[in-house]
Amino acid sequence: MMNINKVGQNAAKVGIIWCLMAMPAYSLTFAIQPGSDIVGAVQTATVQPGENFSGIGQKLDVGYHELCEANPDINPEHPGAGTAIIIPTQYILPSGPRRGIVINLAELRLYYFHRDQALVTTHPISIGRREWETPLGSGKIIEKVKNPTWHPPESIRAWYEAHDKELPAFIPPGPDNPLGKYALKLSIPGYLIHGTNNVAVGIGVRSSSGCIRMLPVDIESLFYKVSVGDPIRIVHKPYKIGRHSNRVYAETHEPLTGNYYEQQDHQDILEQALEEARLSGARFDSELAMEALERSHGYPTLIE
Repeated sequence: MMNINKVGQNAAKVGIIWCLMAMPAYSLTFAIQPGSDIVGAVQTATVQPGENFSGIGQKLDVGYHELCEANPDINPEHPGAGTAIIIPTQYILPSGPRRGIVINLAELRLYYFHRDQALVTTHPISIGRREWETPLGSGKIIEKVKNPTWHPPESIRAWYEAHDKELPAFIPPGPDNPLGKYALKLSIPGYLIHGTNNVAVGIGVRSSSGCIRMLPVDIESLFYKVSVGDPIRIVHKPYKIGRHSNRVYAETHEPLTGNYYEQQDHQDILEQALEEARLSGARFDSELAMEALERSHGYPTLIE
């Protein structure tokens, strides 16, 4: 097992609850401190022989792309045994209501806000690739399905036909079902949050046909936390600003490209993040904030 250590420099020190799962993997559940927008703690880990970012991410419930952003100078496929890497397990919570499920596509991460509003659980996700983008929007969970049957939609059937590939009319529950063992049907037509039967594909990348894909242990955990009717909000917020202990932090992720996400240019998205932070009551120097947002590597950094 990896050696994991917390990192204190430029990181807010916030309570974290580690829950060791059976695969092994971690379910990241955090206490939300009053008046704080930040949860978790940045950590480091030492790479063990034969490990890569995909395998490390599965063990620690961190997405592949998140590890790449936090460690831009390290080869994700061959990081090298003994290499120290940053584990970006600290997060500025997405702006807006803290209710139900909030998915930030830019960071390829899902947040579930517990009903007591004192805890949040977060998981890495995979989302739609360029030709099948996951849409922005709001809705709710309309059905919970254990051992789902997959009925491929017309768009996927058309793609298979165009590439001379066979696809059954439906795939029953079992090891061949790409939905895995659990699925949450959304009021956004045609979209699910579901597991996978192929963890080798990796989580934390743009690889699905539009649905939100999760690790098997993560979707099972989420499945039993949520209820039909719980709200869901899908946003694209590559730049986040948050407060903790009267200090202000910035967090940046690479903006997504695609029809759904290019409605504003880079500068406009930055300015929108700054304005949202001002409206929330944060006090900061705009020039310093802009510099921090430009240099952040996917986890909160102090603006000062």
